[in-house]
Amino acid sequence: MTDVLIVGAGPTGLTLACDLARRGIAVRIVDRSPEYPRSSRSKGPNARSLEVLEDLGVVEAVLAAGSPPLPMRKYRDGVPVAEADPYAGSSPTPDAPYDRGRLIAQWKLEEILRDRLAGYGVAVETGTEVVGLVDDGSSVTVTLADGSTAGARYVVGCDGAHSRVRKLLGVPFDGETDEEQMMVCGDVEITPGVLDRGIWHQWFDEDGAVMLCPVPGTRTVWWFQSGPERDPEGRPLAPALDGFRRLFARHTRLPADSLTGATLLSTYRVNVRMADRYRVGRVLLAGDAAHVHAIAGGLGMNTGIQDAYNLGWKLAQVLRGRGGPGLLDTYEEERLPVAAWTLDLTSERLRATLEAIREPGGGLDTAVTPSTAGLDSGYRWSSLALPGGGAGVRSGDRAPDAPCTEAATGTPTRLFRVFAGPHITVLGFGAGAERALREAADTHGDAVRTFRVYGAGASGPRTGAAAPDALHDREGLAHAAYGVDGDTVVVVRPDNHVGLIADARDRDAVRRCLDALDGVREPDRMSVAGMVDGTRKG
Repeated sequence: MTDVLIVGAGPTGLTLACDLARRGIAVRIVDRSPEYPRSSRSKGPNARSLEVLEDLGVVEAVLAAGSPPLPMRKYRDGVPVAEADPYAGSSPTPDAPYDRGRLIAQWKLEEILRDRLAGYGVAVETGTEVVGLVDDGSSVTVTLADGSTAGARYVVGCDGAHSRVRKLLGVPFDGETDEEQMMVCGDVEITPGVLDRGIWHQWFDEDGAVMLCPVPGTRTVWWFQSGPERDPEGRPLAPALDGFRRLFARHTRLPADSLTGATLLSTYRVNVRMADRYRVGRVLLAGDAAHVHAIAGGLGMNTGIQDAYNLGWKLAQVLRGRGGPGLLDTYEEERLPVAAWTLDLTSERLRATLEAIREPGGGLDTAVTPSTAGLDSGYRWSSLALPGGGAGVRSGDRAPDAPCTEAATGTPTRLFRVFAGPHITVLGFGAGAERALREAADTHGDAVRTFRVYGAGASGPRTGAAAPDALHDREGLAHAAYGVDGDTVVVVRPDNHVGLIADARDRDAVRRCLDALDGVREPDRMSVAGMVDGTRKG
């Protein structure tokens, strides 16, 4: 019996599998497809997902394989009328190292995640379809299409909008499908030299639109059109190469035979749906299995990746017998409202984009807003977000980055490097935080990493084997990012969200936060006694 069986090996399932495997959790991941897909589909991770991928150790490979989002060129009657770059003038900041997402074919991202997963000794089992499941309260038995069965302590359905897992659970998928808003997408090949591959081309006319986005590292172009080709009676025709060529020539005014091939031709209807719960006993849902929404803003894959990042550490803690009561329930508590917000945002952005393209110069840049970067999402309402923080960062928010140096060596580092890994991080600002740091380390052991953060004018750490790791905030950017004024303790969850910002004297608040994240644990009494003695001697 495995600890966690993941059904579906897209970006959501692979992210979850990587996160669990690095925590030492026995994981099995299956997918009904007999082979790995080679289609572009999603256009890439947004800024927040890049932060997740950095923590998982794959962001360098993603950055190398992809490209920055392309500037957009918009045409009317085949003639260029406007250009737009939604990210013009933006740049990384100390608290946010990624100011934009990355353009990369989904198949390539999945390949990178599979390679990472293989490093933990786990491979995707293709051609493996789940057709039944039974939860007996202590484990889940799944039935596979070949008649065999498999057991797991938990099952997570990451198997897309038509999720078999969700249907087997009987979880409603409420919402609506707009039959009028039909769109067609696919991967196509264009004769080299016909179009500039450094531009996202968008043709808008009174009778429709065609948008072509070059896919990095391939000869293909991601095709998207606002409506299907129709027969003389107005009935939509199934996507086909000949139809794509006719639409290509009509909108671009380029020769039809410039479009030399097409794959993954599909019709897309705007669906806005959400599961009414994300957990039934020992079975959970994530990604498109839990929510689908309008394509505007490119948040589908990203919301799934971030579902997995929220769920992974919680599952691991529960499987280890750690975490406070109801820790696993906070997955739905935190992520379901995010999905509801995403449905509203993408529907509104689609409406705004459809209005914009009616006028010359309008285009898909209308769908891009600061919120689509994912950097402003958080869980302030969560039961895990203990009161604390000021007017800026508060408990439940995404934990910001900041440059620092290792106090002992002077080596440059960043808070994100400190956070990276499966642990909880406790930052102590000011000399008054040292006792809370030592108490956290003595009580929670290797589940936490503690760091004393020295300000610009501080002399450095005290010597002694019991001293926590130390960082020097020479530019004051870490203090500024967390709104620190005085002796303060910041607890950062394993998914890099703030669990607590508290006055260092409020050690009870720090204990409560860590108990909720890592369970109530007995401290090493000898270590605590030594800590107290050391404090008195200091």
